[in-house]
Amino acid sequence: MIGFIVAGLIIGALARLITPGRQRLSVLATLLLGLVGSVIGGTIANLLGTGDIWELNTLGFIIAVVASVALIGVAEGIAHSKSKA
Repeated sequence: MIGFIVAGLIIGALARLITPGRQRLSVLATLLLGLVGSVIGGTIANLLGTGDIWELNTLGFIIAVVASVALIGVAEGIAHSKSKA
């Protein structure tokens, strides 16, 4: 479980580095988005037959980072639209 949390934090941090611009997300939000991205990446990698959902593998890691980048974009879009309202 601790490894999953650490992996989520690393994936979330990498996603924030890849995402252009400045994100106004807390460390907790980064962790949560990284964890969700990890689950998405693991699920897709499992469906492609490269390993278990909870197993760290290269394809799952790459998909997790891409999913986290997309989730950060969605979170920023939601936060930006709420700040204008």
